[in-house]
Amino acid sequence: MKVVSGQVMQLMDRRAIGEFGVPGLELMERAGRGCADVIEEAFGEGEARRAVIVAGKGNNGGDGFVISRLLAECGWEAPVLLLAASEAVAGDAAANLARLDRATVQSMPQGLAGAEELLKDATVIVDALLGTGMNSEVTGVYAEAIEMINAAGVPVVSVDIPSGVDAATGKVLGRAVRADITVTFALAKLGNVLYPGADLCGRLVVADIGMPDKVVAEAEGAQYVDLACAADLFRPRSVTAHKGSGGHCLIVAGSTGKTGAAAMAANSAQRAGAGLVTLAVPAALNPMLEQKTTEAMTIPVGPEQTGYLRAGSLAEVLAAAAIRDVVALGPGIGTAPSTIYLVHSLLPALDKPLVLDADGLNAVALQPELLLARKDRITVLTPHPGEMARLVGCSVPEVEADRIGCARAFAVKYGVHLILKGARSIIAAPDGSIAINGSGNPGMATGGMGDVLTGVVAAFLGQGYHPFAACQLGAFVHGHAADFLVEAMGTQGMSATDVQEMLPVALANLAASRTTATNHQQGE
Repeated sequence: MKVVSGQVMQLMDRRAIGEFGVPGLELMERAGRGCADVIEEAFGEGEARRAVIVAGKGNNGGDGFVISRLLAECGWEAPVLLLAASEAVAGDAAANLARLDRATVQSMPQGLAGAEELLKDATVIVDALLGTGMNSEVTGVYAEAIEMINAAGVPVVSVDIPSGVDAATGKVLGRAVRADITVTFALAKLGNVLYPGADLCGRLVVADIGMPDKVVAEAEGAQYVDLACAADLFRPRSVTAHKGSGGHCLIVAGSTGKTGAAAMAANSAQRAGAGLVTLAVPAALNPMLEQKTTEAMTIPVGPEQTGYLRAGSLAEVLAAAAIRDVVALGPGIGTAPSTIYLVHSLLPALDKPLVLDADGLNAVALQPELLLARKDRITVLTPHPGEMARLVGCSVPEVEADRIGCARAFAVKYGVHLILKGARSIIAAPDGSIAINGSGNPGMATGGMGDVLTGVVAAFLGQGYHPFAACQLGAFVHGHAADFLVEAMGTQGMSATDVQEMLPVALANLAASRTTATNHQQGE
């Protein structure tokens, strides 16, 4: 599912009208019809039903006028509370306002004072106030109306996006409607899927309004990675598969006190389908890691008494990498100066796909230009916001203020693929492409989850996936495994190893979903 900003959607509307001759009134009619159909499906037939449409003066309000008319034709009471003078409504919205029975429209430019009981007695409130064009803080009568809608205690259906949510970022512009259902048009908006906006949308429905296929295909947007998308990317194993065809991952990880990170990365690579996994660890920790990783092989690196990776081990690591398909570097390696020097030395020397995480990222943050030495080689970074801030040289709030822009700019500048972790992880490619991960839950907010992701992404790279696909699949499968745990465990107390052990279940569900989709396409 492609997702776009509100600005891109406006450009799509203009193209549909100007290039393809689709009347604006027709697009508005289809949008209103899509909402009305969802309302009737969700709340039943019109008899003894009342939908109160709270409308603004723009096109979002125009959609609301269409909804009012169509619901009234189906037997609903559908009064409109217009937060503007009637004469302030223009264009297609004005044409649809004129089609309403004027007795159903109450113009309230000073706000909704006095309409509290009408709102509370409604079957559903339709939020048609602001739509996707809003990008500044909501104030005045609109802010008061949002507060009244939220306080009414009645189900809310928002038109396109909850009023007060920025369609480009998902941010709340001071205050926003909390919807039970949001019906958006043609394509989902970024604000529908990025938090906190995603949390305010309730159930998201994308209504088909007949947007020309060419306009949809050429719209600049991001890929939203849901189950259908991930299943489409996923390649089930061949019946002739063997361990050599599953890829051989080298995980360079661990230091004293951080053996768990190394073990989780290695074990997760195995659980994600890697044919072979080898763990390169400081020599002093090798006996412990041999016990923590039953299936993975281990390579002790450096002097026997050393509990961290040292610069002098460059040749050992390169020799180990030479006969593997992919290298993951960073989980639990620490920040000793000699370890940082080793990371810096490895970046230009490694000629294999590389996944960098954790302290590997912290080392790179000291000299990010070293990433350019890997030009035309596959490099994947998996930072959380703190690590991203260090890589970019800014604050965490600055990263969080524009997650997509930050991830894209870094990926393009340094020629890397990047997964900016968090709720709705952002996946960026060197060509500027963006994907947004749709899986995961708050139970993943605990230590070790990043180590699991590192292993999963490395496993997919080792299996020969294109790096952008490997990042999308890695992020989705990681979160999908955690989603399977929520029903039994809730979101408190879930551990990274719980998710690690659920990875095969997530993969099996992808395979089943892919098979179902294929059968459906073939008409079986």
